Amino acid sequence: MKKYIVVPLLVVMFGSFLHAQQWMRSLEIAQKLALVQNKMIFMVWEESTFYDYPVVVQNKKGRYLVIPNLFSDEKISPLIWQNFVPVIVSEDKYEEHYLKIKGKRSLRYIDKFNDDSIKIMDINGNILNVGSNIEPLQNITGIIEDYALNTEFIASELRNYYTDKSFYSAYFLASKYLDLTLYTRERTRTKLIDLSNIYLEEAKELVKTENLDGKQSLLMRCELLKIQEYLLLKRPKKLLRSLKRLEKQQSLDDNEAFVAFLYYTAYMSLGKQEEAQLWKSKVSSLNLKKAEKIINLNI
Repeated sequence: MKKYIVVPLLVVMFGSFLHAQQWMRSLEIAQKLALVQNKMIFMVWEESTFYDYPVVVQNKKGRYLVIPNLFSDEKISPLIWQNFVPVIVSEDKYEEHYLKIKGKRSLRYIDKFNDDSIKIMDINGNILNVGSNIEPLQNITGIIEDYALNTEFIASELRNYYTDKSFYSAYFLASKYLDLTLYTRERTRTKLIDLSNIYLEEAKELVKTENLDGKQSLLMRCELLKIQEYLLLKRPKKLLRSLKRLEKQQSLDDNEAFVAFLYYTAYMSLGKQEEAQLWKSKVSSLNLKKAEKIINLNI
């Protein structure tokens, strides 16, 4: 499977075929375009465009070049458009967007939402680069390397959630974001896990209000997805402790296949092949392939 990170073109590599392009002014239209182009959104508040916004890019020799103004430089505009869908959002839209996240996000997330820094969002307007260190000059090359994701891998789940927000669309998008971490660099992985958790928390709220059968089983599936994060964070021992604690609290029979996948992957990650073999027969061939990627991650 191809790696789902876009390798940046350095500013010195621009050719005459690239031309400056105006940033979008509607987040809603930018979201639709990002969905079609399988890109993330590069968003700033309009107020940040009222003054020079210097940034840096790295050339092919590894030297950093200062760009005096992110919003007017004709060289950097094509670079951003190639990797993201850039949009400037009016301050008049602040309250509308803030009310969507009020009481639902961490203080770090709200701080990132409020400040003048560059925000990398998915097509649903959720911020990926929360908590990133903000230096005096933001590094555009670094932002591209870390966050210019090709979202083709999760396009179906993004589209399903975008068009019909429900428990299942939120849950499967949360799950797919975790899978996406297997194809990204390590420092991006924790950001994607945080983004996954936004949808997972939403799924847990939606299951309470929707007319669904087996709600307790669905909530338990959410708990199992949550502890799967420990495998991606290279903490298989923590996963085993959490899984055994869940088993003591209630039956996991309705999610037997998921439980088997977690046990098998955790034991294999720890080199405990004998224990892992007890669970292997209950793991699907598709999940065995995913387990192999996670195991390699933990070795």
